[in-house]
Amino acid sequence: MKVVQFTIPVSKENTIVVQEDILPHYYNHLHRHREVQIEWVIEGTGILVAGNYMQRFESGDVYIIGANQSHIFKNDEIYFDPDEGKQIHSVSIFFNPTQLTNNILNLPEMSGIRKFVDGLHNGFQIPEASADLIKATISEVMKTKDSLRVASFITLLHLFSTVRNMKPLATNNSEHIISEVEGIRMDQIFQYLVTNYKNHISLNEISEIASLTPQAFCRYFKKHTDKTFVSFLNELRVNEACKMIVSGKFDSFSEVSYQTGFDNVTNFNRVFKKTIGKSPREYHRDFRARLI
Repeated sequence: MKVVQFTIPVSKENTIVVQEDILPHYYNHLHRHREVQIEWVIEGTGILVAGNYMQRFESGDVYIIGANQSHIFKNDEIYFDPDEGKQIHSVSIFFNPTQLTNNILNLPEMSGIRKFVDGLHNGFQIPEASADLIKATISEVMKTKDSLRVASFITLLHLFSTVRNMKPLATNNSEHIISEVEGIRMDQIFQYLVTNYKNHISLNEISEIASLTPQAFCRYFKKHTDKTFVSFLNELRVNEACKMIVSGKFDSFSEVSYQTGFDNVTNFNRVFKKTIGKSPREYHRDFRARLI
């Protein structure tokens, strides 16, 4: 189902919907919904795209996806091989920010939380330093019912509102005006890129997928991602290179570069450092140092 609008099964009797999933993989298409989504990735790895944000997600991560923010948790290829027996385990909390603001958060004591909820358009990643307390509170929301669930949820929102250095998931609001047709087209573009990133992808090739001329495609892609096609593709490749480096399953950085779609090692090193802020060798060294 390649549609951008996604309907969450929200009960009229509940302001807050809690959903625990154990599945082979996440929903595999770019989508959005009017509810804010709090996502705790208990188990699972892949790439998260939300607005113009793209980064690998790992087990233990916690994210807030803004209302109507197009997003996809794209699992690694291994999750789509039934012989591997991989699965994801997640807890999702959905709430309608308008409904919450007009009712519970309308109290004067809730002004701090209301301000936080009003600023959720672009979503956030919760920093590791605050993640344990947040996850414990999400567990409380899961376990409680009725008024006690609401109380636990307000506690969770209060914690969010006091967390420092949360990382925004996007830097623009263009996602709020994307139409369903545009959402289908963006999903087709993204699906093609994540499937073929290891190969050379020309501008003409990807433009045909989008049924646009190369010039129109460049304008369209920049409008909806705030990135050029080349920079987006390079980020995708660098994220896959990071995964490969962290796994340790490579013989040389030259192998990593070719396995992730770069045409030569020099270009790979340059793009990697520009994207991550350090060379592949430094990234590998720093990761190993954290394990010791």
